[in-house]
Parts: sequence; structure tokens; C-alpha cells
Amino acid sequence: MDLFDRIMELSRYGYFCGQILAILTLETIGEENHGLVKAMGGLNGGVGFSQGCCGCMTGGACVLSYFTGKGADGEAESPAHKSALGEFTDWFDYEMTAEYGGIECRDITKGNPARRVELCPQIIAATYEKCMEILGDRGLL
Repeated sequence: MDLFDRIMELSRYGYFCGQILAILTLETIGEENHGLVKAMGGLNGGVGFSQGCCGCMTGGACVLSYFTGKGADGEAESPAHKSALGEFTDWFDYEMTAEYGGIECRDITKGNPARRVELCPQIIAATYEKCMEILGDRGLL
């Protein structure tokens, strides 16, 4: 199954952007983490379905942090943490602003939730691919 088909399948199961990014990432590394998938649901629809900052931007940052962030008391964040996040957020801001006029769900959908079906799968796919590229370029995946 290709990436787009998997995104559409997960959408049909009732998952949204942040959760789909988590599931795709976990599948890529052969892990399951239902708590993470649940938590990422808070990013859906522009943070809690508020139509704010796109869940792909916040979700992508979380995906990168899953590999690069500090996770325990005796642990330090990866030296690649801030550069990975910076590269991703610069890319996302540039791409979404150029294409849709901003990075908030309301900018992307123009206030029409029905546009999510049309636009979000491609944004999720592009976000996932960019995150995997950033991690791969840094030898983290």
C-alpha cells in the first residue's frame, strides 16, 4: 500500500493529521504506542479542532522530537534537535504560506471543513516525507 492510500485508510478509521503522522512514524520504526497516538489527537484540526496552527506542523515537530528530544532525567536532547525542528518549521511555513496563505487550519481550509478531505491527505503525506528526509539526513532513521 502506498503512503497516500495508507493515509486515506487511517482517515476512514477516524484518525486525523497528528494521529496519522504518529501512526505512520511508528509503523516505519516497527513500534506501537497507543498513548502517543491518543496524545497526538490533541493536535488535530489545528490544536483541539480550534482551526489554529495546522496539526501537521505541530505533529511534524512532535515526530522529529520523538527521535531527537530529551525523554528522561539523565538524557540530553540530540545535538540535531533544534536544527531538525528549525528546518522543518521553516519548510512548513514556507510551503503552506505559499500554497494556502498561512499555517493555520483556517488559512488552509478557508474556513470550510469539507476542504480537509481534499487538502489534508496531501499535506500529511508531504509532512511525513519531509520529517523522514530530515531524520534520514541526520542519520537518525
